[in-house]
Amino acid sequence: MTDAVNPRGTMPRILVLHGPNLGALGHREPDVYGRVSLETIDRGLQSLAAELGCELECRQTNHEGVLIDALHNARTVADGVLLNPGGLTHTSVALRDAVAAAGLPVVEVHVSNPAAREHFRHTSVISGAALGLVQGFGAESYGLALRALAGVLSRAARA
Repeated sequence: MTDAVNPRGTMPRILVLHGPNLGALGHREPDVYGRVSLETIDRGLQSLAAELGCELECRQTNHEGVLIDALHNARTVADGVLLNPGGLTHTSVALRDAVAAAGLPVVEVHVSNPAAREHFRHTSVISGAALGLVQGFGAESYGLALRALAGVLSRAARA
């Protein structure tokens, strides 16, 4: 898919947003989240993005408002978004509204499978506003989500 372009004739730009506590990947509850660090995930995504013909920017924050601001500004910096909202998945209507307001395809990503965890994690308030959801494949969830979003953007560019 190295021929992916957006409607402006340039390579699609994808913003990756990692939410609260994801900076601790690699040592935070490794039995749940694995031992792969966020830095390693981001390097792998950069490499995969180059293969797919996409530009990629990765950001991590522990602050809900920063994620909301990034989603509001995404139209000016991205064609699509990969979002791992972390624990905000289950509680933040404001973040869900920002996903809906972004006006871009947003793919929700989770390293673990929330449906197989504690009951309070079974509901995502984000998913209903997202294009799709990839979860439960460990760090590979991000790569699967990136491939899917790059494919959507490539098809949209050819339409």
